[in-house]
Amino acid sequence: MYWKTARTPQLRTLPIDETTRDAARLVFDVAQTKLRNLATNHPDYLPIFTDGGHWVHDKEKWTNWGEGFTPGQMWLVYEQTKSPEWKELASHYTELVRGRELDVETHDHGFLIATSFKQQWELTGDEDAKQVAITAGRTLGGRFLESCQMIPSFIAPESTFIDVMRNIGLVFWAALETGDEDLLRRARAHSRTTRRHLVRGDGSAGHEGQWNVETGEFLRMTTHQGWREDSSWNRGLAWSLAGFTECYALDGQPDFLATARLNAEYWMTHTSNDDPVPPNDFLEPDPVRRWESSGAVAAAQGLFHLARYVDDQDEAKAYHERALATFRRLAEPEFLALEPEWEGILKHGSYHERKNLGVDESVEWGEYFFVEFARDLLADWR
Repeated sequence: MYWKTARTPQLRTLPIDETTRDAARLVFDVAQTKLRNLATNHPDYLPIFTDGGHWVHDKEKWTNWGEGFTPGQMWLVYEQTKSPEWKELASHYTELVRGRELDVETHDHGFLIATSFKQQWELTGDEDAKQVAITAGRTLGGRFLESCQMIPSFIAPESTFIDVMRNIGLVFWAALETGDEDLLRRARAHSRTTRRHLVRGDGSAGHEGQWNVETGEFLRMTTHQGWREDSSWNRGLAWSLAGFTECYALDGQPDFLATARLNAEYWMTHTSNDDPVPPNDFLEPDPVRRWESSGAVAAAQGLFHLARYVDDQDEAKAYHERALATFRRLAEPEFLALEPEWEGILKHGSYHERKNLGVDESVEWGEYFFVEFARDLLADWR
């Protein structure tokens, strides 16, 4: 979500084979069809997951955090096509998210606003959109709790989620864009608190941390979406891997790069080029569902970018090859929804297995990061 404003120099550009580029073009073709159908059949609706392949309108959402992903995909299509139709559609759907930049009850401003308004500014130069994005970064940074040195989740003041790491890039960007040193301090502090308490020594990541807000004492690691409290939720690890990579790209702090590499080592050890899409939790014995695709694509995109920043050439090559292998796998008919009756783009994602919400379905963040990764694969990195 933040690469166009990265400030840390990349060390290398790695080759992308034509087979992978062809897969990326196919993903864009499918995305255009599905997004057009969404706008026609469900006008002004911002979905979050499907049920039997059809966008859900009337089920519990747990938390309202996915609205930015639909306009975000439309901006990605506009970036590829330069079509006035897609610019108009993306602008209209972005306006549906306006107001969430001031929402003090969420920790997902990156997902909501960086995907929509920040992309609008990047692609059109719209200064109002830029100010909305800066406001969102300040709102998220304003949630910072000094006693615990972290940004709380929507659950409670004593809680933070690993998910915040895939949103906090917006705080870094807003701080750097405006020269706000205190906002930058908060972003760095939250990231380091997450590194200390939610990233384990083996590189796996917990979902939620809980604190004593009076004393600042860390109390425990818990989970809402993993198999159990001490296991490794696939998407949480992806948020950490990609998030710390983004933070390093923006801010250049060596410990952020080290954390991303630690996460990458765990991901690489527990997947392979032949089987790059893991289940919902790495440690769950005999999982009922073989795949959780949204975490896989988010992690693969993180590996793709991380490869450009690590010193070791062999390490970079391994990350790059795993990223491309994962994308090609997800672009196969098993995952890419080529059938017209399926309304989403990417199948076999899960929103919340414990609550049985959007399980083995299409989920909007999976859609967004799939299309964004396709954009990255078609970009000119020279």
